[in-house]
Amino acid sequence: MNGKRVIVNVAPTKYVQKAGVLRELGKWCKPLGQGGTVLVVATNHILKEQGVAIKAGFTRSGVRTEIEEFGGECSNEEIDRLRGIMTKNHCTLVVGIGGGKVMDTVKAVAHFAQTPVAVAPTAASSDAPCSALAVLYTKDGLLDRYLPLNQNPQLVLADSAVIAEAPPRLLVAGMGDALSTWYEAKACSLSHGKTSAGGTCGAGALALARGCRDILFACGSKALEDVKAGRLTGAVEQVIEVNLYLSGLGFESGGLATAHAVCNGFTELGACPSAMHGELVAFGTLVQLALEKDQNELLSVMQFCKDVGLPTSLEDLDCAGLGEELLLLAAEKACEEKNSMKNMPFPVSPTELCRAILTVDRLGR
Repeated sequence: MNGKRVIVNVAPTKYVQKAGVLRELGKWCKPLGQGGTVLVVATNHILKEQGVAIKAGFTRSGVRTEIEEFGGECSNEEIDRLRGIMTKNHCTLVVGIGGGKVMDTVKAVAHFAQTPVAVAPTAASSDAPCSALAVLYTKDGLLDRYLPLNQNPQLVLADSAVIAEAPPRLLVAGMGDALSTWYEAKACSLSHGKTSAGGTCGAGALALARGCRDILFACGSKALEDVKAGRLTGAVEQVIEVNLYLSGLGFESGGLATAHAVCNGFTELGACPSAMHGELVAFGTLVQLALEKDQNELLSVMQFCKDVGLPTSLEDLDCAGLGEELLLLAAEKACEEKNSMKNMPFPVSPTELCRAILTVDRLGR
């Protein structure tokens, strides 16, 4: 028996994906609200486009709401502001509607307020909605810290019609985040690296993670083509589920490695401000494959990235002018103990990581 294996699998209590579910939030949230007021936090454009329908859905279900516009950043300041609103209005449930930063903010608010949380992502740009983790930033948008939460969201509601209408770049960024899931989980399985769930990667997490890669390779390009044409198809539904659910469970129970460490290194340096999280993670996945010297898989993943428009070079990330000195600094940050580089099955030095980044950049160009 391998004494190093402690398998911990986690997931949200309920995941619902269907077109039009955003108008049914009241029905799904009512059992969690315990008869109290529900704090609904949403981005400005969602309130403008869907605010009346969302409010009507809660009213039909007899649920009192306090609706608040999201401040724009998942920061300590925004979390404290919303906690104050919850306390003032005696809220028993917090609901987040919007992108990844809204999701992480309401999850953190619920964590500190010790209330249930429901999230309704309006884009499939990351796997944040399903996880028991919030990524906090400074008010200036720089990475602050990862906040582990006591539990996963009680409810995740994915309105596939709304998500399919989001800018295609968001769906592609979610593919980049999800693509890393298999490669990082596989590395953690080999190294017995500790996962966000507090265990080691087991067969269930590996199966979910492998599904991310296989479904994206099979459906990713078609899903992108369909959303660009305004079609909600089976391919789009599958990619939404991969980006939000399979990747969320796969990364949390399977673990992180080089791909997210590289993303964190660049983010902490503030080197690629125009790049989305999933875009940086996709580039980091290529860097991980370069470190592993898996040339065939590296070329396959690079071709997929090119097909859907994920970055394969520093130029694609708008940071071609960094120079080796700053790249080495980003690599040093990625290799710090707090990051997931330690989950690789072999030691990686900043110099080796920098070399792998340059290798990917050369191939990607």
